[in-house]
Amino acid sequence: RGWGTVGDQFDNLEKHTQWGIEFVEKYTKFVKERSEIETNYAKQIRNLSKKYQPKKNSREEEESKYTFCRAFLMTLNELNDYAGQHEVIAENLTSQIIADLTRYLGELKSERKSHFHDGRKAQQHIESSWKQLESCKRRFERDCKEADRAQQYFEKMDADINVTKADVEKARQQAQMRHQMATDSKGDYSSYLQKFNQEQNEHYYTVIPNIFQKLQDMEERRIERIGVCMKTFADVDRQVLPIVGKCLDGMTKAAESIEPKTDSKQVVESYKSGFEPPGDVEFEDYGQAMKRTASDTSLSNSRDGKEKPAGKTKGKLWPFIKNKNKGSGPEDFSHLPPEQRRKKLQGKLDELNKDIQKETDQRDALTKMKDVYVKNPQMGDPASVDPRLSEIGQNIEKLQFEVQKFEGWLAEVEERMPSKSDSHRRSGLYETQNNTTVSNNCAQDRESPDGSYTEEQNSETQVKANPFDDEFDDEETLPTIGTCKALYPFEGHNEGTISVAEGELLYVIEEDKGDGWTRVRRNEDEEGYVPTSYVEVFLETNAKGAMTYI
Repeated sequence: RGWGTVGDQFDNLEKHTQWGIEFVEKYTKFVKERSEIETNYAKQIRNLSKKYQPKKNSREEEESKYTFCRAFLMTLNELNDYAGQHEVIAENLTSQIIADLTRYLGELKSERKSHFHDGRKAQQHIESSWKQLESCKRRFERDCKEADRAQQYFEKMDADINVTKADVEKARQQAQMRHQMATDSKGDYSSYLQKFNQEQNEHYYTVIPNIFQKLQDMEERRIERIGVCMKTFADVDRQVLPIVGKCLDGMTKAAESIEPKTDSKQVVESYKSGFEPPGDVEFEDYGQAMKRTASDTSLSNSRDGKEKPAGKTKGKLWPFIKNKNKGSGPEDFSHLPPEQRRKKLQGKLDELNKDIQKETDQRDALTKMKDVYVKNPQMGDPASVDPRLSEIGQNIEKLQFEVQKFEGWLAEVEERMPSKSDSHRRSGLYETQNNTTVSNNCAQDRESPDGSYTEEQNSETQVKANPFDDEFDDEETLPTIGTCKALYPFEGHNEGTISVAEGELLYVIEEDKGDGWTRVRRNEDEEGYVPTSYVEVFLETNAKGAMTYI
């Protein structure tokens, strides 16, 4: 049964639909508050993750060695991603429910207002028709009564013998006129009554039911929309569950990656001193003082025997002596136990070797660039690179001196460490290498740091051979034959050159022909020459020639 059967319950339906709109507003407010809770929760979780992130200091590097610290860091990162999913929930609630319901509320209110306006208009029309019907009815009643009175008066006049014939005729005409008026009123009343009944029937069986049906459809759509939003409310949570599950799996994996034995071994590795364990304490025989026949030799032996245990006793206490040195300590790390000192010295040597390699690379590039300027003065002034070459040379000398100093301290430590007596560590300042590149394994292989330099190379220019193809033919169309990456910035002030930034990727269109310059292209409008020593070239496999790398 539809709402059209409720008849005249117009006011009740108006109240009910208004309550429906208020419910939509209430539900919208509920979702909005839930969204705010999710946003605040995500913010608090992110702040918590940020608060417990390791601080940027030396302690962070120390903590990263332990599996439980790395696991905690992984947990914090996963927690941060977990917070992001709650932000996604808040965003989806806002876009998929709150914004949708807010827009729908405006449409709902407008539609409801239109339907009730039509209903009130129909109600006013039927009421107006009813009043007109009542007016016709009262006029018909009045005319009938007037006709009866006129007829009675005529009959009275006609029966009276004293009344003149003219008065009787006048009364008869009056009675006929009143009778005609009553007949006309009856016709009007009958006609309007038929019209009213038709309108009333149309009002109660067509107009009002149609309006109520529209209201019913509107109400059902409202209820359906609320149901869809409630389902979306659950789906928004369900959509992030897979990623939330991955975050939780990541936390579980982090926890399972903790290795107690590895961490305990790391403690040994971090704090191993390298001291030789003390020997047995010898027995001190004070009874020898009673022997009068003791020889000088025996006295000497006794004295030696007393001195030796004393040293042993003192040495036995070293594991329990607290290190009172605070701060960085001396440059040679002599305040540290032997093993720790060895690690520090080796680490320092690795850093110095990397610095030397960096300076050497720059010197090599500038040397080759100077050679190009000498051969091609139009490209630039050779003397312009001399100040920088001199500065780099001084830097290399300082670094080499530092390396020599730390190598000496390292050799001294290793000679004193019994467990390292068979060490294969090199004691020279540099090792002769075919390749000038410092090996990346230096920091990992402390026993044999590959990639050290020899003293003979401290001021020589080392440049890799440039394996150009002598039979390479220039191509007039200059197609792209590979790519290159800028190792150093180049200003490119001279004509025919192009400026490049460090790390920039460019297209190679012409190889180095032996003059030290490579032709590159940035885009269709920008191309020019750059020093070959400033770039790392990657030629395509089907291109002629070979990779140029300095």
